[in-house]
Amino acid sequence: MFGVTTPACTVPRERLTELGYEVLVFHATGTGGRAMEKLAESGLLCGVCDITTTELCDDLVGGVLTAGPDRLEMAGRLGVPQIVSLGALDMVNFGPMDTVPAQFAQRNLFVHNPTVTLMRTTVEEMAELGRRIARKLAAATGAAELFIPLRGVSAIDVDGQPFRDAAANAALFEELRSGLVGTSVVIHELDMPINDPAFGTAIADAMHRIITTH
Repeated sequence: MFGVTTPACTVPRERLTELGYEVLVFHATGTGGRAMEKLAESGLLCGVCDITTTELCDDLVGGVLTAGPDRLEMAGRLGVPQIVSLGALDMVNFGPMDTVPAQFAQRNLFVHNPTVTLMRTTVEEMAELGRRIARKLAAATGAAELFIPLRGVSAIDVDGQPFRDAAANAALFEELRSGLVGTSVVIHELDMPINDPAFGTAIADAMHRIITTH
């Protein structure tokens, strides 16, 4: 979960709880991602809904919330069923505006609050994120499904919001599609933003289906 993907995580959490699961929520702050990977390694999880993968942006570009280069690998390595989405891949995280590295001064920056500045990922960065995610998912030894929200990956990546960049998103989506050709990863492309309640419900139902059929 992250602030800009809260509905995308709240809806499946509530739905899975109704279905009888004990749901643990991790915040995509670097330490949260590492904690989730560690718990997956423990063997105590029956499934992982990795909805907000934004920590990969910080690892790629140099933001402050990286969870390291091995993020999004443990569940796949151990065969834990996983649903993966693209939450907040539109942003890299920095502290206050005056802490943003000088080389990024001309980038699309958004002051989320006095202590958090967000930077929009570029076409090239999104393409590389797509390649990295595809490689990680292709290596999964268990069931893995990818949910693509075609109309926006965060609350500020929708029409009328400051991080809406259809070309950057298209680069991400295309690298994911091409990188997963011939693999067992199931791709779902939904014509809605990530925070649409129907998107969260679809993720929860898919997670339940995978757990109960594998």
